[in-house]
Amino acid sequence: MTTRGIRRKKSYLAEIKVAVIGAPSVGKSALTVRFITKRYIGEYDHQAENRYKYEIMVDGEAVLCEIWDTCPKIEENSEATLTAGSEAVQWADGLLLVYSITDRDSFNYIRKAKEELPCDTTPVALVGNKVDMVHLRQVSTDEGEILAKDFECKFCEISAAEHVYQVAEAFHDLCREVIAAKRKSKQSFIEKIDRMLSGSRTYNRGKSDSISPKD
Repeated sequence: MTTRGIRRKKSYLAEIKVAVIGAPSVGKSALTVRFITKRYIGEYDHQAENRYKYEIMVDGEAVLCEIWDTCPKIEENSEATLTAGSEAVQWADGLLLVYSITDRDSFNYIRKAKEELPCDTTPVALVGNKVDMVHLRQVSTDEGEILAKDFECKFCEISAAEHVYQVAEAFHDLCREVIAAKRKSKQSFIEKIDRMLSGSRTYNRGKSDSISPKD
């Protein structure tokens, strides 16, 4: 596995980890590289995983986004599998789930993975790639929208080969959700600490009053 991208140190509003997950050959690497470089490269080593660090602007603030372009494990004569304990899933703050509209099996891969992903706590986005090859479509837009409702997440159909803005928006939207989730979690933690400290102060004050000498 290789790590690519910026190396300089900087203070950021947030540091976000995004795992791009999907069956082989759905265009995960093409989407990731299109987002980072705005270039389209059609051929990749489907057995290789890469991590990239890339500075983005989210609502006017600098964010360091680390992207893990994952590769599912495939055993001989078996389908690609994803386990809930996989390192990438545990590592990520957000999950970009990708399938190809021209490959029914890749859609089923994401659908089967639903029960194994921590979607209740981790922001998710669903992407149907290769919409430029609509003449080979095997998965309808309606099916993608229904699956997105099951995940309770945003959904879009895009083309890594033809769409620059739409690919960027898919990543940016997920990053916004991650930032919002982090802020909510931080606020909940602060409120919890405040309640604990407030309770402690009340207890100490009551205890002090009970042992104070009478006039």
